[in-house]
Formats: sequence, structure tokens, C-alpha cells
Amino acid sequence: MSAGSCPVARSVSAGAAAFDPFGERYQADPPASLRWSRDEEPVFYSPEIGYWVITRYADVRAVFRDNVLFSPSIALEKITPVSAAATRKLAEHGYAMDRTLVNEDEPAHQPRRRALMGSFAPEALAEHEPMVRELAREYVDRFVDAGEADLVDEMFWEVTLTVALHFLGVPEEDVPTLRKYSIAHTVNTWGRPSPEQQVEVADAVGHFWRYAGEVLAKLRADPSGPGWMPCSIRLQQQMPETITDSYLHSMMMAGIVAAHETTANAAANAVKSLLENRSAWDELCADPSLISNAVEECLRHNGSVAAWRRVATADAEIGGVSIPRGAKLLIVNSSANHDERHFDDPDGFDIRRDNAADHLTFGYGSHQCLGKNLARMELQVFLEELTKRLPHLERVPGRELTYLPNTSFRGPEHLWVRWDPAANPERRDPGLLGREHPVRIGEPVRRALARTVTVDAVEPVADGVVSVTLAGSGLPRWTPGAHIDVELGELSRQYSLCGDPADPDRYRIAVLREPGSRGGSRFVHDRLEAGQVLRIRGPRNHFRLAPDAGGHVFVAGGIGITPIIAMADQVRAAGGTYEIHYCGRGETTMAFLDRLREDHGDALTVHARGDRLDVAALLAEPVPGGQVYACGPRGLLDAIEESMRHWPADSLHVEHFGAVEALLDPAREHAFDVELADSGGTVAVPANGTLLSALRAAGVDVPSDCEEGLCGSCEVAVLDGAIGHRDRVLTKAERAAGRSMMTCCSRACGSTLRLGL
Repeated sequence: MSAGSCPVARSVSAGAAAFDPFGERYQADPPASLRWSRDEEPVFYSPEIGYWVITRYADVRAVFRDNVLFSPSIALEKITPVSAAATRKLAEHGYAMDRTLVNEDEPAHQPRRRALMGSFAPEALAEHEPMVRELAREYVDRFVDAGEADLVDEMFWEVTLTVALHFLGVPEEDVPTLRKYSIAHTVNTWGRPSPEQQVEVADAVGHFWRYAGEVLAKLRADPSGPGWMPCSIRLQQQMPETITDSYLHSMMMAGIVAAHETTANAAANAVKSLLENRSAWDELCADPSLISNAVEECLRHNGSVAAWRRVATADAEIGGVSIPRGAKLLIVNSSANHDERHFDDPDGFDIRRDNAADHLTFGYGSHQCLGKNLARMELQVFLEELTKRLPHLERVPGRELTYLPNTSFRGPEHLWVRWDPAANPERRDPGLLGREHPVRIGEPVRRALARTVTVDAVEPVADGVVSVTLAGSGLPRWTPGAHIDVELGELSRQYSLCGDPADPDRYRIAVLREPGSRGGSRFVHDRLEAGQVLRIRGPRNHFRLAPDAGGHVFVAGGIGITPIIAMADQVRAAGGTYEIHYCGRGETTMAFLDRLREDHGDALTVHARGDRLDVAALLAEPVPGGQVYACGPRGLLDAIEESMRHWPADSLHVEHFGAVEALLDPAREHAFDVELADSGGTVAVPANGTLLSALRAAGVDVPSDCEEGLCGSCEVAVLDGAIGHRDRVLTKAERAAGRSMMTCCSRACGSTLRLGL
């Protein structure tokens, strides 16, 4: 398929025609340059490069997951046609790059990956941590009293390359030369060099290939040492058909690049993002326990891997768009990482974001980056060392950032920072250097990501209902339908937000006094007062508003008005069509009623005392494109669901007050096994235990909060198997699709499930 030729008969939109991944807009900010695509045309054909471009989170993840239909075989193919002179130059060096873990198809890929993944196990990676710390400290020592440094040249490139060589078991060679080789490999594969530049780049790549072969020959002579390559050579003796000579040579070269270049870029991107969001940097300086999740947010917000490539092995459909067999795909994971359909306020930078680790910077599925946890460890160590020793660090004004032009890998070529050496804290605190915060190898534990807020006011808004205003600086933006988790003593409870989403310093919730309260309601009404300090997590949203619906019907029962009120505000502001039905025992018990009458009077119908809502009559006729949002007690929601059986699927969205399923009864349950597709292995779930507890016992970190099937934080992807859903988060269509489940409460219907973990 040649660039500029569309493989199917279809018109090309103006946005698609203008897309150029080597252009200034994409190179400056890939996610921002593709915002139009995420909103208007998430799958489009680019005549400029001859690729189909995929930009939304769900679509990108779906492509990553299916590595048979969407083959990775072109991942290392040169995106710019190679000149004859460059081809001859590569041939002079005997260049014969073959398949690696990055671009290998099944069935060859998985056996090789499993055979070679032992060195990437958490316990194996932990052995490298002291060396990473020693290197980071040594390099900071070199410039800590200078007052100015280029962190890329003076720390990140050399440290990550040294770590990469140590991990691979490769003797440390001339670092500047290897950096030149690595850059040449990137330009050769993902860049757009001119014909003249291609020859120079090809010569460097050829030398790189020869160097990799020479090192491999040395290691073959004595493969007894530590490191991934000696281990691979030893494994070759046991499985020569799986680990071949050409495979080892290709992996040697690719491994040097993969193990250091993207990590060096990620480190520079992370420091840049944190210094541009100064409050986040200051928080890390004060509380290093936040560093692990801050790394995930840095990888999401400004990751070092912008895009990958795949080729369709058969006719396919992505996001409702037909893709022909043989079509080449540019899957822009950096764009997916800014998709508001998956991340609230995606362009915001929040180091406590509870789903930051959902980013696709490391890919997804069976081809997910093997070295992701080594990179995470290095980034944590770098950030701890810099925030601890140089908390007063700042960017040098006026220094323009430049990037190596290519489609896929991104990081500033230089990052100049400055500080006042006289203010270095180690001059006043000699014991500073001896204090280390534990590094987490793997994804962060999300439950710990609480932020502190102050109770600004507790005010009655109806009989038995109080409004609680929580104040904090720079709170994350939220969208209507979102809730937060509030720690109340030993309890954690979920409450919908009902204030102004545009207010960055205040959240508002409303809490009903419940006679049968398990403690949360009682705590708020009896013990909470202005001035108290609370810890909250979130916000997150499983009750999202569809702004482009043909009409909105909002139904609230009692305290269920809290998420509805912000939704109605947004639809009104957008000029949409809507109606509100507010049900209560009496008007004195109905929170925010006066506010609703003032702001939504024409759209509001109050159902109190004798004026009971006739649900069946209200929902008798489906509204074309209409969406119904309901929050309230179980009886109301059951009636609404029953009355909407003849509506289109996914027309109903509900938010529940509490769990409705019975507690786990071992006498009624059965044991089942769970296969972990991405990490390998099988986990047994007993009849008297939850899937969540079994996964945690096996060392698989799955976040959770309510553990009642209400909050959605413990959701995992299901690849195969029938699910017994018991949550109150997934829609009817999502349950029927069987692609995800809540591990805290749902179970297998049969004997096995296969999960995307």
C-alpha cells in the first residue's frame, strides 16, 4: 500500500487529509493534535502516510488486545520508504534484523515471551534497585552544587543506558556511541530522514548491528554471568527451536534501545510535567509515598511512547469503521491516554488519579512491554532523588524544547533546569541522603491515593439531609454523575458530587441520615463539623452523562437527586432537552428543591405525598435517541427497569444507593479457576472467597473501595467464560457482552474464567 493511496473507496475528511505525524502540531503535542479525531472521526485513513489512524482509548486497547487479527509484524518496519543507497549501506554491514518480541506473531511469540520473562519478575527486578539508586545518586552528586544542568545529557540518558546494559548483562561500552546508535535506530524505523540522511543513519544502524553481534559472540563464549542475554543464551541450549541465533542477535540490538531510550525520554517528560504543575512537584517533595502513582500519571499525561503500528490480517471493524485486510494501522496510544471517555479531565494533571495506571503507554495485552516494571522502578528512583535533594528545582526560562521527529517515541532532547545551591536541603540536613522511600515494583496500590480536604461547612438542606462542603486547593475537575470516596473514621463511603464542576477548590456532597446506617451516615450527622480534616479519593464516574442524546429524562428518588442535579445543570447549559422527575415522601424531606425550582422550574415535576410518579406512564413511549438517568431506592429503580424493557439497549443509566445482593454464602457457591492471560498462571477461587481476595493472595494487585459492587474500582477485563454478575455498575448491555466484571462480588457461572490480567 503506497502512501497517499486510499485502500477503499471513501472520502477523506479535511482533518484526515491534513494529518501529518511528522508535522509541527503532532510533534509538539500528539494528543492535542488529535483531539478533533477523538471527538469527530476516531478512526480515519491518512493519505499522507498510507495508514489508518486509531485515536480513542477503547479502540486502541481493542487493537492491542487482538494480536492475531491485528498483527504486530510491521511494528519495526521503516515507516519511510528506504532509498537504494541506504539499503546498500545496510547490506554492507550484514544487517539482518529479524523478529523480536515487539513484532512477532503467534504462535511463535507467546512461547518465547514466557520462556524469557523470568528476568522481569518483581523479585528479579528488585535485585537491580540498589544499583539504580547508586547510579542516580552518583549522577546528581556531579551537578548538585552547580545550580544548572541538562537532566537529559547529564543524568537520564547515561543512567538509563547503564541500567539497560547491566540488566542485559552487556559490558558497559562507550555510552555516547551507543546513544548515537540508539537515536539512529529510532530515526531509521519511525522517522522521516531525507535520502541523504538515510545513508548516514543506515551506516550508524549497521555499526549498531555489528556491535550487537560482537557482544553476543563474547557472551556466547561465557554465558555464565548475570543478565537477560546470558540467561537467554543458556535457555537456548534447552529450547534451540524457540530461541534461535537470529532471534538472539535481533533481541540484543532491540533490547539495548527498548531498555533505555524510552525510559530516558519518560524521565525527562515526567520532570517536565511535574515542574509545569508545580503543586504536584511540591506534594512529591513533601510526601514521597505519592511518587509511585505520580509516575503512572506522568506516563499517561506525557508518555514516551506516542504510537505503535499494526497490520490487519483480515477484514475487520474498528469503532464501527470497516478496515480492509492488509491495512496498516497507526494506533496512537498517547491520544487514547487523553480520551475523556475513559479518563475524567484527561488534559488535567492529577498525581492521585485513581485510574492513571490504565494508561496504554506500555501497550496492552500479550505484547505489553516486558520491561515496564523496570522502567517504573527507575522513574520512581529518579523522582525521589530529585525531589529529595533539589525540591527548589525549576525549568530554565527561555530554553525551547526540541524533539527528535518521528511518529512513535517522544522526549525532549534537552531539559535544562536550575536551582540555588545554597538552598540545597542536604547542606542543612546531613542525614537526608540516608533516607529512602520503598520503591514499588509494579502498578501502584490505588487505595492509598487519598487527598486531604477541610470541611468548610455542614448545613441542613432538608429534613434529615445535610450538605457538606469540602475545601482543598486545586481539586481535580469532575463530570456530572461522579462520586468521591470519603474516609470517615475507619469507614469509607461513596457520595455523589452535587456542587459546581468548575470550582477547583470545593466539592459538595449531601448525606441522608439513615436509621439503619452502618456508620457513615451517623458519622456525618453526629460528628462532622466545619474545620475537620478528611481524606477523600476520586473523583470517578460510572454514571456518565451522554451530552448528545436526543433528550434526557432524569428521575431521582430522595437523596438520589445529588448526581442528577449536576447532570441537569450541564444539559441546560448546553441547550439540551430534558425533564426532571423528583420523588420524595414530602417536600420538606427533598434536598435542593428550592434550587431546582429556581434553575429548572419549567423542566421539573415534583412527586411528593399523594402525587406518586407513574413510572409506566412516563416511560410508555421510547424517545428516539433519548436517555433515562435514575438514582434512588431499589424499588424505584426496579420499576423503571421493568418499564423500559421495550426501549433500546443502553437507554437506561442508574446509580444505586447500596448493594442489593446477599453476602457470600459458601453453601450456595462453587469454586472456579481464573486464567491470567497477560501474566500467565492460574488462580483458584474457593467457594468461600471472592475473586478479589484470591487475586490479591496470588500477588495480583486489583484496586477496590466499596467491595459491594457499587463503585466499579475493582473492574477487570474478561476474555472468556460466563460471568455471574452481581454488581450495580455495569449496564445491561455491558453485562450481556461479558467483557468485564467486578471482582469484589461477581463470580464465574462455570468452572473457569480467562481474565486480561
